[in-house]
Amino acid sequence: MNLRGILKDDKIRSIVAESWSLSWPMTFIMSYEFLIGLSDVYVASRFGTLAQAAYGFAFQLYFIFIIIGIALSVGIVSVVSRLYTSPDKEEFYKAVNSSLLIVSLSGLAFGIAGILFSKDLVNVLNLPQEVKPYTISFMKIYSLAFLFDYILMSINGILRACGMIKKSLWIMTIVCVMNIALNFALALGTPLGFTGIAVATVTSLFAGACISLYYVRKLVSGFRLSGSIVKNILSISWPSGLLQTLWQLGALALFLILGLLPMHNIEIMAALTNGLKIESAIFLPAFAFNMAAAVVVGNLIGKKEESDAFRGGIVTATMGVAIAGIMTILIMLNAKHIAALLSNNDIVIKESMKYIYIALISEPIMAWGVILGGGLNGAGDTMSVMKVTALSVWLVRIPLCYLLGIYFGFGAIAIWWSMNASILVQAVFITRRYFSKKWIVPAERAI
Repeated sequence: MNLRGILKDDKIRSIVAESWSLSWPMTFIMSYEFLIGLSDVYVASRFGTLAQAAYGFAFQLYFIFIIIGIALSVGIVSVVSRLYTSPDKEEFYKAVNSSLLIVSLSGLAFGIAGILFSKDLVNVLNLPQEVKPYTISFMKIYSLAFLFDYILMSINGILRACGMIKKSLWIMTIVCVMNIALNFALALGTPLGFTGIAVATVTSLFAGACISLYYVRKLVSGFRLSGSIVKNILSISWPSGLLQTLWQLGALALFLILGLLPMHNIEIMAALTNGLKIESAIFLPAFAFNMAAAVVVGNLIGKKEESDAFRGGIVTATMGVAIAGIMTILIMLNAKHIAALLSNNDIVIKESMKYIYIALISEPIMAWGVILGGGLNGAGDTMSVMKVTALSVWLVRIPLCYLLGIYFGFGAIAIWWSMNASILVQAVFITRRYFSKKWIVPAERAI
């Protein structure tokens, strides 16, 4: 069918409308994450390169502690989105109650673990010694935010799955405004100094968690825990959790590899921190389409419309790639100005620009693979996404980064190109899995 025929297809137009209705609020939400991260990096830069490099590393550690929350939210969206469009509303309410209970217990456990063990964890890692005190200070405060982040992520997932994405957008608007305002007020205007960045995160996430609980209060009726639903959520979540663990460990390994560079290693670590924040301007909207694809595919499977579920993922991915391509061009054209905004160190600016010009080439490819992966997640096929992504990171990215960047001495540029190679491998195998259609399971068997 040609393009005109596709656009005239009522079902395709319906899928486009549904995908867009989910994607544009999620794009704003993920853009908030970008703005918060950008303000974090900017404020950290006011305290010098050491604080900026430490923030980048602490940010990666933070994600290791909230991996379970991210994974649980994937399982929750997959289960709730299918139950929401199914006739069994009793099971739907049990799913919401069970979800909130398990994320609250998990968030509390990891918060306590972070407070008790983050110092020991930082001290055993092969970081430059002068970066460690800054990183420990960040992590001790960040640990207080884990419970609130777990609750906020899960409820945002529930709201998406139930077609209440605009409520999620409103919550995250408040979180974003609070976080950015407090970043400047606390870090630059009080004795807290650079630790004010972490305090701002904790405070804004606490407010977001309270508001989100208010929005889902009518879906919560006591603690109706369903063992079968919890088992289903966990069976979908654990591959995603393992994937997030391997991904974040890969990010940490990348920082450690950069620490082995013979020259300007701290400046290049700071440049990676800046580059990742700049890149997130594209990645976060792509991830918004990833989450939209999960809901679209999950809802359609719940309605027993499996063929439309397949088309829904492709339509959503195509939309996301178009936006990623436009944003890539805009950022690359303004690379120098953006890099200079995030640092006043000439070496950091120069290395940040190299990262932008090299790493961003693969962004449209990344978007395609990530969004199709979201469709697979929505269908509950998290295992294949985990396998492909983990292999692309640990069999392609990390070995190539070390071999080309350190062993053969080609430096940071070779490391950035190695990252591109892993993204291409990931996209190819995700596409192969998606088009095999082996992930399509009838709703009554999937739930």
